[in-house]
Amino acid sequence: MLAVDTALGACSAILFDANLNQTIAIETVAMNRGHAEALLPMVDRVMQSAGLDFEELDRFVTTVGPGSFTGLRVGIAAARGLALASGKPAIGVSTLDALAAPFVTETETVPIVVAIDARHGNFYLQMVGAGGRKLVTPRVATLAEAIRAAAIGLVRIIGSGADLIASQWPPDLPAPLLVDARAAPDIAWVARLGAMTDASTSPPKPLYLRPPDARPQDAHRLPRR
Repeated sequence: MLAVDTALGACSAILFDANLNQTIAIETVAMNRGHAEALLPMVDRVMQSAGLDFEELDRFVTTVGPGSFTGLRVGIAAARGLALASGKPAIGVSTLDALAAPFVTETETVPIVVAIDARHGNFYLQMVGAGGRKLVTPRVATLAEAIRAAAIGLVRIIGSGADLIASQWPPDLPAPLLVDARAAPDIAWVARLGAMTDASTSPPKPLYLRPPDARPQDAHRLPRR
């Protein structure tokens, strides 16, 4: 399969063999802008490195957000286009799930708080427990709301908003066991989640959680004819 991620602070592509749980070819570059120009050349390089044709792949996976409105649409458009051209399914994976995935086990009792900096004092938030059970469903939260939802005791905090939330953690609670301020998910885990996902229930549809910052100027919009 081919998995891509352009939703957050990286542009990544991976060819992954789910049967062997093995990476065939991978490339990832940290970036906050420029995903549209970087992704397709990156996909071409990993395909050439692996010596594979698109017809040999069984599915295409992309992160669908929450994240940068422009960035996540780049990955979604690429996955949809490649899937359409090859006749294979395209699958969407949440960035919140992908960030949590490396830390989820069936027996771990310390919850994972995933916090992505959504700017303007807001966070994309989710909290999961053992086996990935959602304790706090995906939402947009202010710093105060995020701490109020997540401060239930000992936790692990993952994502670009982790440092800020940890810095305001209530002093009467145990300090977070882990603070990992990674800017983007590990693309290998995006692929693993995509391999386990039913294509019929997880289309590559944007997960925004909030309206975009840029909105049309209705006062200057030309009337339709």
